[in-house]
Amino acid sequence: MSTRREPTARQLRLATELRRLRDAAGLTAREAAKLLGVSNVQISQIEAGLSGVSEQRLRRLASHYACTDDEFIDALVAMATDRTRGWWEEYRGLLPTSFLDLAELEHHAAFMREVAILYVPGLLQTEGYARGVFSARVPELTGDELELRLRHRLRRQQFTIPYELVIHECALRIRVSDRAASRAQLMKLAELSEADHITVRVIPFDLDGFGRAASTMTHVGGPLPKLDTVVRDVPHGSAFIDSEAQLGAFRTRFRKVEAVSLDSERSRDFIHRLAKEL
Repeated sequence: MSTRREPTARQLRLATELRRLRDAAGLTAREAAKLLGVSNVQISQIEAGLSGVSEQRLRRLASHYACTDDEFIDALVAMATDRTRGWWEEYRGLLPTSFLDLAELEHHAAFMREVAILYVPGLLQTEGYARGVFSARVPELTGDELELRLRHRLRRQQFTIPYELVIHECALRIRVSDRAASRAQLMKLAELSEADHITVRVIPFDLDGFGRAASTMTHVGGPLPKLDTVVRDVPHGSAFIDSEAQLGAFRTRFRKVEAVSLDSERSRDFIHRLAKEL
């Protein structure tokens, strides 16, 4: 199997899970290679996401690692044998890799949960709002770069999986563009909140004791909870978090933030009220 120059985040996640299984079994890469009858280099490449792994080899590795979680093994096999060439591949070489990895992650997601403090999330942005966000980038994007990012963002919005958003009033009030664009964004958000698969809940400014402003995150559900991913913004793209301990902490964070937010109906009324003020 040929060696990859730049594995995707999904391929790296599979590699990480295989390395975790080996570590849990107490085996070195050299020992795993001997059991599989391959070279140390091949195991290293598989565990770095630089080389794929067949279903047969993956199941043999799982057996050598004494993994008896059949559902988990099946999920890893699905990741290893997936040959999907998604719409995001049109942008390879045109946009940063993190844009493509995020789109691929969302494509395979079972659900998404998001906490937004400063901005309306990209999945629910209007074209005018998204244009305002991209136009504020430093260094400034060229016209072509801006349009590419805008098209990519709008294409990501074609999802049907369950999506829960908890958004702070701060994000609803910040005007990334002009008054008209802000009003259009609020009305769009209220409209989307009525979709069967989208839930929007608001955290108002006048909430006492809200110390979770750093809880901004996107929790993306995998085929199994242990294959969930949390995405956080970093200066040069997105950070994908997948350790079990951190996933557990972020699940708790989301539920704590959700617990202090307004319910869906009151949130929709709140958003309509803000729109009327503009």
